[in-house]
Amino acid sequence: MRPESTANLAMLLEDARSVGASDLHIIAGRPPLFRLVGELLPHGAALPPETVEKMLLPHVPDRLRLVLEREGSCDFALDLGASGRFRVNVSRQRTGYKGSFRLISREIPTLESLGLPADIAKATHHHQGLIVVTGPSGHGKTSTLAAIVDIINRDTTHHVLTVEDPVEYLHPRKKALLSQREVGTHTKSFASALKGSLREDPDVILVGELRDTETVRMALAASETGHLLVSTMNTQSAAKTIDRLIDLFPPGDQAQVRMTLASSLRLIVSQRLLPSTDGRSLVAAAELLPGSVALGNLIRDNKTFQIPSLQQRGKSLGIVRFDDSLAELVRSGRTTLEHARVYAENPDELEAVVTGKRPGSPPEPSPPDGSKPLLSKMGNLLNRKSA
Repeated sequence: MRPESTANLAMLLEDARSVGASDLHIIAGRPPLFRLVGELLPHGAALPPETVEKMLLPHVPDRLRLVLEREGSCDFALDLGASGRFRVNVSRQRTGYKGSFRLISREIPTLESLGLPADIAKATHHHQGLIVVTGPSGHGKTSTLAAIVDIINRDTTHHVLTVEDPVEYLHPRKKALLSQREVGTHTKSFASALKGSLREDPDVILVGELRDTETVRMALAASETGHLLVSTMNTQSAAKTIDRLIDLFPPGDQAQVRMTLASSLRLIVSQRLLPSTDGRSLVAAAELLPGSVALGNLIRDNKTFQIPSLQQRGKSLGIVRFDDSLAELVRSGRTTLEHARVYAENPDELEAVVTGKRPGSPPEPSPPDGSKPLLSKMGNLLNRKSA
């Protein structure tokens, strides 16, 4: 990293990319911070508020200047040519302005490069339905969406329409027709874009995030009417994603939503990023819950609390439990048991699967010394009877 890059945004972003950072934070009164393997590390001297303002404000698009002034923050994509593409949030806070830059890979990721199961690609073969990628913020959901879209772009002649806020990955022209729309630039909102998209003859619709009831309602309607809809949610597991989708609606509508989900759900991918064994990179653990008759029945009958039980016995249905994915990462040496336990739903069970023994279990008791004469006496007695 170059010391002279501290007050130069383009050089800072180049340095962040060269060291493998996922994010760059620029805050008034603090040194620039690189996020490396989940940790924020300072680089250089603290930046005065005036310097930060000069670094950030020229890059805010004209259409968002009033939004930043009125609401205190705004989101946009920034393309700096040779330095690459970035998702940006600029906001005001106590010491002045703050900029958060998410580095976007120059190459479109693949499921293999992300370390995700190849079975995810099977869901793209459906001509209609709903695919949801879930997980906490910053755990690779957008990259997974890009990999799914790239599969469709490479292998089919479908019309793929994306609605994003902002557009992050720019997909090159391949076999499919891609229309990428940005909220605020090309459309007013996710919901209005979805409403209009149904008249644009799409085969696949990608919605950046299912944020509110109106967007979810339109997405479910699209998934029922001959479209494959792909989106994300910030939920912790596949089962909680289903509950969240239903709970967004008032009680009077939930029975119909359950019916729609039961028939249209094709796949839920719930993923996390955790440190690798050497601590220099991140590896992905993923839970897969494909749509099936058994899952549909649980959703329809309002028995989603039984989904964990279905996951226990559902390997033949293509189900992958999150802890099983963690165990495979540990067994293959890509992460450590200590890292995996932090993210596991049941850490003790994970350790038992990986080590082959129940942690904390007492050793098998050995027979007391006094039992040996007793056993020999019983043997003599049995011998006499048999004689």
